[in-house]
Amino acid sequence: MTMLVDPAIEALSFEAALRELETIVQTLESGQAPLEESISVYERGALLKAHCERKLEAARLRVEKVVLAQGAAVGAEPADFS
Repeated sequence: MTMLVDPAIEALSFEAALRELETIVQTLESGQAPLEESISVYERGALLKAHCERKLEAARLRVEKVVLAQGAAVGAEPADFS
C-alpha cells in the first residue's frame, strides 16, 4: 500500500512532526474523541509517522556517509538522536 504524501507534513521538521504525533497518540489513548475524529486523527498520525521514519532514514544515511568519508570506518556507526 502506497502512503499519500501531504505537502504540509513534508514541510515539518522531524521535531515538529514528532511533537504532533505525540499529541495525536495522547488524544487517541484518552478515548475522548468521537469515532470519526479519531479516524481522521489516526490517519494524520500515520502520515506523520511515515514522515518521521523518512527523516530518520535520511539522517542515518547522512551519518553513514560522513563516517565512511572519514576513511576510518568499515561500516556505519549507530546515530544517537536522543
